[in-house]
Amino acid sequence: MSRRFYMDFERPVVELEERLEELKKHPAAHQPDIAKEIKFLEAQMGRLKKRVYSNLTAWQKVQISRHPERPPFSAYLDNIFHDFIELHGDRSFGDDQAIVGGLAKIDGRAVMVVGQEKGRGTHGRLKRNFGMAHPEGYRKAGRLYKLAGKFGLPLVTFIDTPGAYAGIGAEERGQAGAIAECLRTMSSLPVPIVTVNIGEGGSGGALALGVTDRFFMLENAYYSVITPEGCAAILWQEKEKAPEAAEALRLTADQLVQLGIIDGIIPEPLGGAHRDPQTVARQVGDSVIKALGELSPVPAEQLKQARYDRFRRIGVFSEGKESDERANRSNV
Repeated sequence: MSRRFYMDFERPVVELEERLEELKKHPAAHQPDIAKEIKFLEAQMGRLKKRVYSNLTAWQKVQISRHPERPPFSAYLDNIFHDFIELHGDRSFGDDQAIVGGLAKIDGRAVMVVGQEKGRGTHGRLKRNFGMAHPEGYRKAGRLYKLAGKFGLPLVTFIDTPGAYAGIGAEERGQAGAIAECLRTMSSLPVPIVTVNIGEGGSGGALALGVTDRFFMLENAYYSVITPEGCAAILWQEKEKAPEAAEALRLTADQLVQLGIIDGIIPEPLGGAHRDPQTVARQVGDSVIKALGELSPVPAEQLKQARYDRFRRIGVFSEGKESDERANRSNV
């Protein structure tokens, strides 16, 4: 087998892909017999991919969202935005590399863009702390939010984190307060906010970039109050029950659309965004540009009120006829 990374459920696809690659590299690949075999395997590959990737479980989608080759925020920054000027530091402690942000243009429109960066390769991921920001990262994000509001720039944020860094040093430097300040700042910004979840979206570390007017998710991203492993460890004291937790948390894009938590799903190629990063980036850019066009004419006070109403609606539920009858009795 190749050293290429793959999940267990992808094994049949990877094995067939490698067989195809070997045949295509064969010196006699253009001979009728081998060419016929290649054509047959290509058709078989299409059917296999559709069968494997069209019926993914919640846990399998979580695994795809964590794929080491999945495009990080920097890939979208390079492919969607231009004239980017990075702004550094929180003006208090340091410059957290897990949060990247600054001034940029998209389709000729000036914006402030802020995202969680996981990095590429082992060195890059260690440098970016795997996208898990410290308090200074969230204070940097909050500073950029305020600059966006001050200069009337639409804000575009990208979520990709398993959660805020939970180390002792982060807690000592005010992790919870830094995240809370981001939530407060975003909720009162007088400019349009568009958010895209491109991978993982865990806990308050993700929400600090998610108080928004339009929220989009890639098809295989997830968004949850806690990671499946964390949930399983708390409820069952067994991380091995993460697949069950993933189903119970209702954290996938299709489920979150139904719950009214996000506004739209951006499709991915079969197998995940890493299989065709350019196409996915173009689709993300189109969604952001369209949303900004719809939101920009809306007056600031209406934007803020709609944003408030949006979050007040989240979590409202009814237990059906029985609960309605109890409510009616209590109102008599």
